[in-house]
Amino acid sequence: MKIKWFEKRKKDTGGKGKKEDTAPVVQTADRSRTHPFYLIDRYVPLGNSEYELYSALREAVPIIDAALDKIVRLVGDFNIRCKNKSVENAMNMFLKNVKSDGCGVGITQFLSVYLNQLLTYGTAVGEIVLTGSGKDIYSLYNAPLRDIELTRSDNKVDTLVGINIGAGDCKVLPYQDLLLVSVLNPEPGKLAGTSLLKGLPFVSSVLLKIYNTIGVNWERVGNVRFAVTYKPSSDNDRAMSRQRAVQVAEEWSKAMHNSSKVSDFVSVGDVSIKVIGADNQILDSDIPVRQMLEQIIAKLSIPPFLLGLSWSTTERMSSQQADILTSELEYYRGILNGTVRKICDMWLRLRGISDDYEIVWDNINLQDEVELAQARYYNAQAEQLEQSLTKGEI
Repeated sequence: MKIKWFEKRKKDTGGKGKKEDTAPVVQTADRSRTHPFYLIDRYVPLGNSEYELYSALREAVPIIDAALDKIVRLVGDFNIRCKNKSVENAMNMFLKNVKSDGCGVGITQFLSVYLNQLLTYGTAVGEIVLTGSGKDIYSLYNAPLRDIELTRSDNKVDTLVGINIGAGDCKVLPYQDLLLVSVLNPEPGKLAGTSLLKGLPFVSSVLLKIYNTIGVNWERVGNVRFAVTYKPSSDNDRAMSRQRAVQVAEEWSKAMHNSSKVSDFVSVGDVSIKVIGADNQILDSDIPVRQMLEQIIAKLSIPPFLLGLSWSTTERMSSQQADILTSELEYYRGILNGTVRKICDMWLRLRGISDDYEIVWDNINLQDEVELAQARYYNAQAEQLEQSLTKGEI
């Protein structure tokens, strides 16, 4: 069967011969699958990219999901600057109003999903969807990775995007200039990137075991269970022990299941009642849980206070952690610049415009503005002092 990616159809316009653009066509398709949490325990570090594993990891450990979402939001927004102000305004208007995955609006929505995919799986794939006439950009589409395959071109340098069509076959998509691909920290010789969550499945599996054990222990100890023991005191009691045990069990069951009011349990003979598990002490989980969380946060490079963890820290340490996070965000912005440029270049090319432009990201926060201004002040003082030393004034 021959596949046509873009097709034009004639509309019956009463013989006027007008044509109508067909609906935009997306080259990549979604084939959803489930992902149980037990994949975390089956993790094999030497295997290929485990998309279900990383999805389950984010769902099972909320702090990982929260950290990645915060990274995406902290990356911020940007604007386009051109020498030609009319082109600048038109391009910014396009980036603000372009459709994203059908429901979203704006390139910020597209880049949020794109960066989320990049951090989680190490690879992100998107697509520029043109109108049926191919003369304008209709939408930006985030492609699912489960059916996407990356291959080398004939020159062994460029990366081509293909789609798995079953039976181990891969079809290279025809319009590569419309596809957007970004990889995070790729290993030498490999096309796919490395997930930011690499190395966390083992630590997370230990953390989940601790949480599961806490839940089981609290279910056993918190939901109180009683052990009622009847001890016969004479031979006559021993002969009737079975009947009396049945009577005690029935009366105890009535007393426990009478939820409408408080019931008393009255028995005759040597009967002892103990709470099951009351003598057992639940293990302290604070230290092991914190050790696991420290490993997770160290991998994600997120300051603990941003995740609501009130660990002891100093003002100087918090400032250093904020600086490290700023450098991480600048790195992610550099990766996204290539994707943004490809979208903007396509928009300019479709309009026959050749103009230079610049991607200007918003400052991460006000604290960065103060620190940058202070750094410029210190640099100016140092430069003035060097000039004075050179002239021999000092």
